[in-house]
Amino acid sequence: MFVSEVNDVKIYNLSAGKSVPDWLTDRRKRARLMKKVDSRRQIELIQDFDMPGVCTSIRMSPDHQYILATGTYKPRVKCFEVSNLSIKFERCFDSEVTTFEVISDDYSKMVFLQCDRYVEIHAAHGRHYRLRIPRFGRDMKYHKPSCDMYIVGVGRDIYRLNLERGQFLQPFETESSTLNACEVNPEHHLLVVGTKEGTVEAWDPRMKQRCATLDVAIKLPGLKEFPSVTALKYRNGLQMGVGTASGHVLLYDIRAKQPVLIKNHLNKLPIKRLAFNPAQNAVYSLDEATLKLWDEQTGKQIAYIESTTSFNDFCTIPDTGMFFLAQEDVKMLTYYVPAMGPAPRWCSFLDNLTEEIESEVVENVYEDYQFVTPKELAELGMEHLIGTNLLKGSMHGYFMNVRLYNKAKAVVEPFAFDRFRKEKVRQEIESERQSRLQIKSKLPKVNQELALKIMDEQSNPSNSAKKQNMPSLLEDSRFKAMFENTDFAVNKQAEEYKLLAPVLNRLDKSKAKEIKQRIEVARVAELHAEEAQTRADSDNDEDLFGFEKSDNEDGAASSADEASSDDEDRRAYVKEMKQAYKQVKQERDQAEESADEAQSDAEPDGPDDYAAPLTNGHTTTQTNGSHFTMKPLEDTQGNSVLHNRIKQVSLQDRVRVMSNLDGQVTNVGRSLGNRQMTFELNKQKKAQFNARKREAEMKKHRDERRSIIRPIKSLRLKKVNFK
Repeated sequence: MFVSEVNDVKIYNLSAGKSVPDWLTDRRKRARLMKKVDSRRQIELIQDFDMPGVCTSIRMSPDHQYILATGTYKPRVKCFEVSNLSIKFERCFDSEVTTFEVISDDYSKMVFLQCDRYVEIHAAHGRHYRLRIPRFGRDMKYHKPSCDMYIVGVGRDIYRLNLERGQFLQPFETESSTLNACEVNPEHHLLVVGTKEGTVEAWDPRMKQRCATLDVAIKLPGLKEFPSVTALKYRNGLQMGVGTASGHVLLYDIRAKQPVLIKNHLNKLPIKRLAFNPAQNAVYSLDEATLKLWDEQTGKQIAYIESTTSFNDFCTIPDTGMFFLAQEDVKMLTYYVPAMGPAPRWCSFLDNLTEEIESEVVENVYEDYQFVTPKELAELGMEHLIGTNLLKGSMHGYFMNVRLYNKAKAVVEPFAFDRFRKEKVRQEIESERQSRLQIKSKLPKVNQELALKIMDEQSNPSNSAKKQNMPSLLEDSRFKAMFENTDFAVNKQAEEYKLLAPVLNRLDKSKAKEIKQRIEVARVAELHAEEAQTRADSDNDEDLFGFEKSDNEDGAASSADEASSDDEDRRAYVKEMKQAYKQVKQERDQAEESADEAQSDAEPDGPDDYAAPLTNGHTTTQTNGSHFTMKPLEDTQGNSVLHNRIKQVSLQDRVRVMSNLDGQVTNVGRSLGNRQMTFELNKQKKAQFNARKREAEMKKHRDERRSIIRPIKSLRLKKVNFK
């Protein structure tokens, strides 16, 4: 149970608690109930009060003894008996249910309107009859005196299905193109329908003609879109509530055309359902995001209920403070508001229980289970558990025990917690440490170049008004971490950035070019102003002609310069792109070569490979005073052993070995005391080394093939005599 308080009104959520996985057995559920304190304090008012996927609509039977709900998937209806606080039966359909009506005191007679234009009539034993209407339906209501079922939907007709005779009657024709909702008055049985055009039409079933038309949209000025009527509900014989697609609720007295009260939900979502609580003078109005409880006299809000998912429908129990909510989730919510009335008789213990028990908010997650994706499972090295009882497949991942997950995480990253703790300590120290001299700067600590570009785009007056009115990324709280956390810093060493670098540089150059053009335009305007002033002072036509000629020549020269500069920019851009791709390709090749060399180092072919770099390869030796280094340019197997041997050999022996090789000695920077010796390989020795390596590979291949080929000694040949 979870309790919240809004405007000194306590709202008890009786469905709060952690969801239980379906694959757990009853024994494990009971064991968890005994161990967990939160589970012992959780109240399950009605057992199995949920749907496999989504709950679409929910109703209470007229005798207040049964709760009926429809949902998916598979499309079904569930009936719960409140006297036993458990499910009574469950039936499935061929298609989803749009809405349904209970036409008897209990569950024995129900009519379901489905999304594929079918209408199903159910009895106590199951489906009694199934028929189809001409157009898609959106709502329906039962007129008890005439035994007619009124169905409205796409189209202008109000279909009348007489359940006593079992046939369709002549439909009512309205003046609208689409009908969204309908309602029958419980006292004088007046039928009203809500239209797409924002009007409410009233029909008298006795006269079978339209009585009046109420224009609702004209009472809501200042709306950009035309609001349609989406919900209707009678409070009594004279008062009616109308809900619109713009999120407004209007209360009317059917004797007047002016609304008594207009309530705005302030979220611009269509009103789905309305309900009245006459004992407390309260109105319940539901949209996709919230359920609001407000006073019908003043419009002041009493309380509200929000959800993380979308609401579909709700129903109240008359003369009580309990109501049920259908949402886009597995659970069907049960709420109890003591300020709206007492608890129902079948759960009267709630009045005493809610005064004593108040628990904290509990998230809707599976307890003791962690959801992991296949990628995370591969990183943990637990792919071999797929198919076992330790992993339960769900959608695009698996559920596993949280203790097993924590152990695997600790094995893969043993120092993750230490790093996390050090990082948190460092952040705390930096937040408390403040220097005496603080330099105020608009630039953030991370991604300063990106911040500069964003600031430049906003300060550029050439942008459109739409871009100027857009909020800045630097001020948006959603992107705050991108300029504060170092994990979001742009990596300029990545391949993607290197490939995009020429494009970004070209864009920066184009922006710089636009700025330069704006400066040139301003300078030319100043020159023209000076020119006009000189023309006023001088009357010499020859000077004027010569000045115009020089202007034309300057303009032609400037256009030629601009064309040449564009060609140079284009060639430079192509050159930068080629260099970027070439550099990325070289880095990839070097990475592959290093990986191949590491693999060859792990499996040496023989002892001769360790000595190969001493006599083969391109070697450079440098001396700088007393320091001497020798580095082979061609890495072969046994590099670590080779470097150790070279370090043990004296300088004299190394010089003597190098002098036997064919090479030359060149001086580099004699004033600094540096000398460089360059040696080239003997091609004959290199060819011999390659031949030995090739012969070893062929020998290994022949041995493998010899072990695979089946011998033919076991085959026996029979002699055949040909006559």
